[in-house]
Amino acid sequence: MRNEIELESIIEDYLSDKLSEAERKAFEELRLKDLSVDNKVVTHKVFLESLAAYADTLELKNKMDAAHAKIDVDQLSRKLGPHPSIIVNIWRKNRAAIAVAASFILLTTVMLYSIQQTTQQTSSYEKMSVELSRLKSSTNSLIRNVKSNQSHATTPVKPMKFGGTGFAISANGYILTSFHVIEKSDTVYVQNSKGDQYKVEIKYKDPVNDIAILKIIDKSFSLSALPYSLKKSAVGMGEIVYTLGYPKEDIVFGKGYLSSQSGFNGDTLAYQVAIDVNPGNSGGPLLDNSGNIIGIINAKESHTDGATFAVKAKYLQEALSSIPQDSIVGKISSRKGNMHKLEPSK
Repeated sequence: MRNEIELESIIEDYLSDKLSEAERKAFEELRLKDLSVDNKVVTHKVFLESLAAYADTLELKNKMDAAHAKIDVDQLSRKLGPHPSIIVNIWRKNRAAIAVAASFILLTTVMLYSIQQTTQQTSSYEKMSVELSRLKSSTNSLIRNVKSNQSHATTPVKPMKFGGTGFAISANGYILTSFHVIEKSDTVYVQNSKGDQYKVEIKYKDPVNDIAILKIIDKSFSLSALPYSLKKSAVGMGEIVYTLGYPKEDIVFGKGYLSSQSGFNGDTLAYQVAIDVNPGNSGGPLLDNSGNIIGIINAKESHTDGATFAVKAKYLQEALSSIPQDSIVGKISSRKGNMHKLEPSK
């Protein structure tokens, strides 16, 4: 009990910047080694932020109550009563801005809904693990064996052997996924929500960052504007995050929080998130609370539940920059997907 109290006191001092430089470094090393301590830090940080938010809300409410108490409602109604045209003029002068604001709210809702709607795709997979060059043997790449699949598409394909998740980064068929999903394949297909399969070419490979960019060959293929963007700026500790991927036949939604600014063994290319993922999530997006893509899921720690790693969005943007820009139509912006299930074959 005493140790718990002492730990909470240290966490409080750490979050309040009261530790010395040596104490801070020692405590951060402890967080990297002990996931339970790290989780307590994140939980306490979220708790303190919630208290601060409540205090701000209470202060705003008190200010609004004070302002309302000073308003003479009778006098205000007498001023506005004889001049209804004032309200009409306000509407006429500002209706464009009001309409834009209303449209933004509506579009935000549609965008988030569109992500869910355009990712309802199915396939049948079996579990498989692949060791990444950046990760040691205590991590499992999130990739699945795929059962032989009888497709409804018109194009015949070979039996599927590996699979994962991917998402569109342009309107004309560029798809982003993890390199290890397609590493051992000579042929790769993506499957849309109707079950149709499209053959793709591998346009970019980055084994170090575990990123691959694919391009759908069918020239008739196109998408509408992408309802999400890449968020390159850093994400705060404790921020709520979400995943979408294919660990089974249907799209699976996951929710968790960002637990570390670095990945496995202090890897600065990745985030660590406290969220459950399974084989098949590789190549799927990691999203923030606004629907922005902040990373791409690629691995998890084998012996720790909920310790998942995702390559940061800034490295996804660097990969996208390597593609000839004149070949990309409707490119994803740096700030909001059509999701695709990847089905490579041998």
